[in-house]
Amino acid sequence: MTQRGRATRPTGPSGRPRRADGPRDGDRAGAPRGGDLGARRARLREVIEPVVTAAGYDLEDLAVSRAGRRHIVRVIVDADGGINLDAVADVSRAVSVALDAAEEAGGDIVAGEYQLEVSSPGVDRPLTLPRHWRRNVGRLVKVTVRGTPGRPEQRAAGDRQVTGRVIEADDERVVLETDAGRAEHSYAELGPGRVQVEFVRLDEADESDEAGDIDDIDDEDDVEDEER
Repeated sequence: MTQRGRATRPTGPSGRPRRADGPRDGDRAGAPRGGDLGARRARLREVIEPVVTAAGYDLEDLAVSRAGRRHIVRVIVDADGGINLDAVADVSRAVSVALDAAEEAGGDIVAGEYQLEVSSPGVDRPLTLPRHWRRNVGRLVKVTVRGTPGRPEQRAAGDRQVTGRVIEADDERVVLETDAGRAEHSYAELGPGRVQVEFVRLDEADESDEAGDIDDIDDEDDVEDEER
């Protein structure tokens, strides 16, 4: 089972909180500062994305928010097969080092003290790219299928909610298994997909336990026969 986790680390040169009371000696003119989070996010992506890519992962999201006097930098990474806790920690350390180096070379990227949070996507994150669908083959997904102008039957139906299991997914289309059978859709026809949490029914669990008990009894009988 692929573990999901988060590593958090307050970052700054020598581990000290950054000050927000003025520029440092190494600050460069034109560096984004103040409340322009959009510019900061763009600068952060320039530094962080190459590090994540070099580690063999995809940068799925990057967000900057303010919590009191501190900024929170949230980085979401993923890969085929998922990403475990050790990998999350490794990426967090590499990103932190890169941010420190970038700030020493070109001034503050995030003014003042900030906390870096690196994590993997949760099941509640929408499926918006082909790789998201590919990584969720076998899972139950709810998605809006849009009416397609080139298909009269879909144009008449309009947008509709579909729940199905992802059977196949590549760069062009996804195949869903629904109650009505299998259907192939291009990504242009689909809105963001949402993975559905599935629970094992009690009767299925009981049947599984009973089957396990029967196997155990048979094994015990075999041992007795061998002893005789």
